[in-house]
Amino acid sequence: MNDKQPEPGEPRRITDVDTLKAFGHPLRLKIYSTLRVAGPATASQIAAQVDEAVSLVSYHLRKLAEPGLIREAEVQSGDARERWWEAAQETVSFRHEDFKDTPEGAAAHTAVLRTLIAHREEQYHTYLAQQSAWGAEWRRAADQSDFLARLNPAELTRLNAEISALIKTYEEQGKAAEAAGDTEGRENVALHLASFPFRI
Repeated sequence: MNDKQPEPGEPRRITDVDTLKAFGHPLRLKIYSTLRVAGPATASQIAAQVDEAVSLVSYHLRKLAEPGLIREAEVQSGDARERWWEAAQETVSFRHEDFKDTPEGAAAHTAVLRTLIAHREEQYHTYLAQQSAWGAEWRRAADQSDFLARLNPAELTRLNAEISALIKTYEEQGKAAEAAGDTEGRENVALHLASFPFRI
């Protein structure tokens, strides 16, 4: 594995094709997402979340641990025999330029992106199926938008950086408020952004 672990708080950039493949497996992506959102958990707890057998989840936990995408966490219960897991970093990223030089790398990058998009689509479909249960305030706050801009690559790069910085500000504000005891009405919120050129 040639991609390095990030500094605390920084995203891990995946540059190794084997690590990318480990991350991009559909069930592993669900497992990783569960750990990232819910925090440390056991194989049994994760299995209940992803609706899979504990033995299968345990296998995929080991596969995620091999390249350091997850790690063992401190035991969160009185049973020292339980094995707890946590995400090894807050976020991961991977870029086309790191995989474009080999057919295997390019194919893996595209396949993982397709899996990730399917996972995000599944999340949104779940919200749509359950939105009446969220109440009027959350339904008004939720949004699905589509924008069209005429940009060059440098402008799109700058736009993405500015959007990311703004979202990071809200992430940090939410964490700080929750740490200070302001937990009323807080929920996990998914923000999915895709920006890409197209022609018609």
